Amino acid sequence: MILKASQRGNPGQLSKHLLNSHDNEHVELYEVRGFMAEDLETALSEAEAISKGTRCKKFLFSLSLSPPEKEVVSIEAFEAAIEMTEQNLGLDNQPRAIVFHEKEGRRHAHVVWSRIDPESMTARTQPFYKNRLMDVSRILYLENEWDLPKGLIDRSMRNPLNMSREEWQQAKRTKQDPRLVKAMFRECWRSSDSEQALVSALKERGYTLARGDRRGVVAVDFRGEVLALARYADVKSKDIKDRIPEPEKRPSVDQAKAQIAVRMTEQLNRYIKEAESGHRRISPSLEMRRQRLVERQKAERKQIADQHKARQVEETCERAARLPKGLGGLWNRKTGKYGKIRSPNEYEAQKADFRDRAEKDDLIAGQLEER
Repeated sequence: MILKASQRGNPGQLSKHLLNSHDNEHVELYEVRGFMAEDLETALSEAEAISKGTRCKKFLFSLSLSPPEKEVVSIEAFEAAIEMTEQNLGLDNQPRAIVFHEKEGRRHAHVVWSRIDPESMTARTQPFYKNRLMDVSRILYLENEWDLPKGLIDRSMRNPLNMSREEWQQAKRTKQDPRLVKAMFRECWRSSDSEQALVSALKERGYTLARGDRRGVVAVDFRGEVLALARYADVKSKDIKDRIPEPEKRPSVDQAKAQIAVRMTEQLNRYIKEAESGHRRISPSLEMRRQRLVERQKAERKQIADQHKARQVEETCERAARLPKGLGGLWNRKTGKYGKIRSPNEYEAQKADFRDRAEKDDLIAGQLEER
């Protein structure tokens, strides 16, 4: 899972964001723990009130957990990830709230902890929490056997100390993260087994392979920035000669820039801006169908929740009826028979809880696939 977090205040704004059903198809307040209140807004206000006894301004720790795009993750997996993160950041036993969001067929979770320890009236600290979250994220990907994002595969891809000053400044001029630039070049090199495959891989990412003056083979991006292939792909000159035996047949840098200029029409520029801003156009009929689908799915979730609640009441009554009452109950407590009846009851209750969770997970998984 990708984990993103921040320390913050302003509980009112945060609760509105987390309970926003306008931008999310489904919103579920899954858990409120350690607060007197049972609703999110009051619980976070409670955390703010406690923080007044300290000098801490950012008394909340907010975390989002986003699974890989095509993975359907169970509630138990989310809970395990939250517990691991909580322990790693020193937030164990702190008051917290968990909210699930679903949008466009994907589910993710938000967790908010109060950082204030009510016993010591001090704020729990989370030093280097971004690095710690990166480590937890890597463990979660490995444990669940998901494909690791490139940034998690090799820490050196994220370390600016492994880049020269020239490389760092050059990537900054092009408004690109230098770590991602180098990772992209390495991936293109690894995934291609011929010159043409390398040309195609780079072209898909906006780069044209060209011959350089002094730097051998280079790549030119759509801004006209020239990048040395050997340096950015982290390969030796000999490997480049094996992959590109006749570099003189590649276009020169000036020719590559001219080719790019021809392709850089107003239409292409508009497409790039739309892609960067994430702009999407949805037809009215499609939006209406989506809204109907979401409403039906909400009704299905309410129906199964009502069924689970009624069944829980019925099964709890059945288990309670097995327990002896009155003087017989007192005698059975002394002889140990009471415990022999209670233990199977507790086991059945736990199995029933797992069953209900599995049914809810199956329903949500089906709905996510449907959307």
